[in-house]
Amino acid sequence: MKTHVDPDATASVAARVAQLPHLSMDRLWGLWDEYFDERPNHHHRTWLESRLAYRMQERAFGALKGATRRKLEDIGETGILPPRLRRDADRLLPGTVLTRTFEDIEHRVLVRAMRDYEYNGQRFASLSAVAKVITGTHWSGPLFFGLKTRGNREASK
Repeated sequence: MKTHVDPDATASVAARVAQLPHLSMDRLWGLWDEYFDERPNHHHRTWLESRLAYRMQERAFGALKGATRRKLEDIGETGILPPRLRRDADRLLPGTVLTRTFEDIEHRVLVRAMRDYEYNGQRFASLSAVAKVITGTHWSGPLFFGLKTRGNREASK
């Protein structure tokens, strides 16, 4: 794992990853051939993009430690977060995009920082304020965006 990364390199990798959905399939396969020895048996675009994005970041910043990889694989297989991580799951990381379809319109909210959200170019201090703009009525933001259920329990439980 690399500990010191050039900020310009980070921006460059982020820009390349962001371009993946806009590339033609031929270009996507060309990138695949640059990063992998073999092609998969299927052609699911989203899966290809996610694997390429991971590999690009892995080459730029280093691979995950084995223990971290095993923990993530366990979570992926069981869907259960360890208790310590369940508390942290309530915190949304900057860059997270929350998506909600309401009245046949897809609404996307960018998490900029703790208590800092962006929706349609406007900044909000809470998800509840965003939900109110979308619906016209008061909503619990975490409930509206599926982060919590009605019983105040985390949606992942």
